[in-house]
Amino acid sequence: MSLDPLIVGGGPAGMAAAIELAKHGVRSILLEEASRLGGVVFRGPLRDGVQLDYLGPRYCDMLAKLHGEFSDHEQMIDVRLNSRVIGAEGQDSLMLLDAEEQVQQVEYSQLLLAAGCHERSVPFPGWTLPGVKLLGGLQLQIKSGVVKPQAPVVIAGTGPLLPLVACQLHASGVRVAGVYEASALSKIAKQSLALLNKPQLFLDGLSMLAYLKLHGIPLRYGWGVVEAQGQDALSVVTVAPYSADWQPDMTQAQRIAAQTLAVGYGFIPRTQLSQQMGLDHGFSDDGYLRANANVWQQSSEPHIHLAGDMGGIRGGEAAMLTGRIAALSILMQRQVLSNEAALQRRQGYERKLASILRFRGAVDRYTARGTGQIELPKGDTVICRCENTTRNDIERALSQGVQDMASLKMRTRVSMGDCQGRMCVGYCSDRLRQATGRKDVGWIRPRFPLDPIPFSAFAAPDQEVSEHE
Repeated sequence: MSLDPLIVGGGPAGMAAAIELAKHGVRSILLEEASRLGGVVFRGPLRDGVQLDYLGPRYCDMLAKLHGEFSDHEQMIDVRLNSRVIGAEGQDSLMLLDAEEQVQQVEYSQLLLAAGCHERSVPFPGWTLPGVKLLGGLQLQIKSGVVKPQAPVVIAGTGPLLPLVACQLHASGVRVAGVYEASALSKIAKQSLALLNKPQLFLDGLSMLAYLKLHGIPLRYGWGVVEAQGQDALSVVTVAPYSADWQPDMTQAQRIAAQTLAVGYGFIPRTQLSQQMGLDHGFSDDGYLRANANVWQQSSEPHIHLAGDMGGIRGGEAAMLTGRIAALSILMQRQVLSNEAALQRRQGYERKLASILRFRGAVDRYTARGTGQIELPKGDTVICRCENTTRNDIERALSQGVQDMASLKMRTRVSMGDCQGRMCVGYCSDRLRQATGRKDVGWIRPRFPLDPIPFSAFAAPDQEVSEHE
């Protein structure tokens, strides 16, 4: 095969796949939209020479190990940074915006989609105020080594990322006013045996809790955000205890002074490109769309592979393993590895992956969102930022008989802005499922281009004419 395998996404899955291919003498092309490799997990500081000691020794060791192994094989990998894929041209080439902001077409024989994930947005009154951020974005900010958030910081949501970021913020010199985990402690305790499938991560979690207690940072279970308030920027966060289905008890609500509110309710696979390519998808138990893949990480088109969070949120370590499995499939298709050799190596990776999936299943069970979260927005709360669509607009459409995402889009313009629904589709599909009682309320297939294209990407009309002449 004359065309090199093409990898979309320079996070842990894409880097691991490129390393596996290089180890077997196969060159690859790696496209990454950021200025550095590593993805949201292992990108590292944006400036050379910056130390990230406050992120912990285990993280720094894993960061160094991945980038060190990649460096050992980089002569076999054509890395193209600042290259953003904006769409597909059939199932044998992609369109991308390169580092010079020019549109170009890249063909491939095999493709690996390792585009990662984006954060789940949860609307509530005041969530559009300056100072209210998504938790993963805040963590990227402190990982960058460039700028720190304004203190005091309140952290709210659910999942193991909450105490982790709180510890990282405090260690970097930022005052944390409190951490509010929406799930009850008893719900988390029920998953303790399954969490022990990754004992080191379990112990890391306990050490984080001890760190918060030692430094007097409040951690409250079964509490969550109700509202963010301020004139031109965030100044006050209202929190309250949640019921089992996450209904806030306003009789016990508390107001906390804060300049930054970081909200984290998990992540959603970035499936915009796989949807546009017409690959098979399904819904997770939590309602998000994910691309379907077999045991070789092959999509419904065998030469197109999926790795990392594309098929479900499982974390950085699992992403690397699925990236390596996808690479084995590519090596098998290129007849570099025999079926038997590839299978033997895959089984070794699968054994490591199994314990991660058991651990991840426990996390998913205790972070399962309560239905009361859907009721947080008030009538005038903006749901779709691009089109300024409010909850009242959505409720009006539901009362008129709308039962699927496509109809809701036509009635309210949700997802018609530049972000194509990344911020609003999660809430809209949750509300539709609640109103209709159906699990599958449809999904909106992204249009081309996936991201806005600057005018500089197009040749001037007179230049085009002269070229044709």
